[in-house]
Amino acid sequence: MSFCEHCQGQRFDRARVLRALRQIRKELHPPDRGGPLDHAILTVLETVRSLDIPHLEPEEVEENQVIH
Repeated sequence: MSFCEHCQGQRFDRARVLRALRQIRKELHPPDRGGPLDHAILTVLETVRSLDIPHLEPEEVEENQVIH
C-alpha cells in the first residue's frame, strides 16, 4: 500500500506523537504507574492511535486564481 505525500506526513506525525507519549509513560516512576497521570497518558495514547487520517485530494488551482 502506498500513500500520497500528505498522508505519509500525517502518519509520520502521528507516529512521532505516539512514540513521545510512550516514552513519557516509560519514564514515570513505578509508584506513579497506574495512577491518574498514567491513566491520562493511556487515554491520550488511545485517542491519538484511533485518529482517522483523512485523505485530502488536492484541488486544481487555475493559473491566475488567488487563494486566501
